[in-house]
Amino acid sequence: MSGLDLSGGLTGVSARIAQIQGRIDSLQAGPGAAGTSGAAFADVLSGATQFGAMDGAAGLAPAVSSAAPVTGNDVVADATKYLGVPYQWGGTDPTTGLDCSALVQRVYGDLGVSLPRLAADQAQQGVPVASLADARPGDLITYGTPAEHIGIYIGDGKMIDAPHTGGAVRVDDVGQPTSIRRIVDSQTAAGPTATDVSQYAPLFAAAGAQYGVPANVLSAVAQVESGGNPTAVSPAGAEGLMQIMPGTAAGLGVNPLDPTQAVDGAAQILSGDLQQFGSLPLALAAYNAGAGAVRQAGGIPDYPETQAYVQRVLSAAGGTA
Repeated sequence: MSGLDLSGGLTGVSARIAQIQGRIDSLQAGPGAAGTSGAAFADVLSGATQFGAMDGAAGLAPAVSSAAPVTGNDVVADATKYLGVPYQWGGTDPTTGLDCSALVQRVYGDLGVSLPRLAADQAQQGVPVASLADARPGDLITYGTPAEHIGIYIGDGKMIDAPHTGGAVRVDDVGQPTSIRRIVDSQTAAGPTATDVSQYAPLFAAAGAQYGVPANVLSAVAQVESGGNPTAVSPAGAEGLMQIMPGTAAGLGVNPLDPTQAVDGAAQILSGDLQQFGSLPLALAAYNAGAGAVRQAGGIPDYPETQAYVQRVLSAAGGTA
């Protein structure tokens, strides 16, 4: 699955902005044009995920459940999906239009982070950031007291926002904001402690060779699932480095809290899903949402969490397709 590479630091922001601007140009005649229809945007969004609209009904229970914290780059990547959506005051449906705070709420909601509906309330969430020089991708940029406008920072003095009537979601200069709020860190401060997954490289290589799964994919799954924390336990009960559900682990005969056994179990799951679906993105979707959900949808299920998960793992794996 293709997507913008948002894994680098601020040194790569200019290149990413150029990529984003190219997507805008493909969606609308100009940066302020309002000619993009909701139907056209829906078609583009469907194409961007490489799968059409699908039935979101749950299939079999997933073998795993992601516990990894959301990053600012995840926020920016999700926000780019809405570039070109027409501005509509009070709008909350991207097929017809969004206003600035609806865009922010929807992007964070896609990633499992709940925010209030109004900009004034969103501007009270998270923790304050002292200045634009300290801002990071994913931070909220607000204007007015109380806030009357809000956008999502992408770096290099730029943000993605829904600007005004007659415009569309686009990249704008930040200018002089009233405040900057960091949401991601405050939401994930109590989450698993992230560690360097490279220490498990021999495990990824051995299990990958045994089950025919690329070692870099196993490494990426570990990073996205648990942040490299072998003792992580998700709210749904998934355990360990690879976030395997206890019932699934028992069926595989592995202890998910033992890194060696966890990687072996994850490699078995992914190997089976790769054989069943013949596609790494679909295998990753099955790892997150369950093979039954993938079969029922006929592709990646239309779950924002699963679609974001697949892109995060592929990005962490270096764009492996």
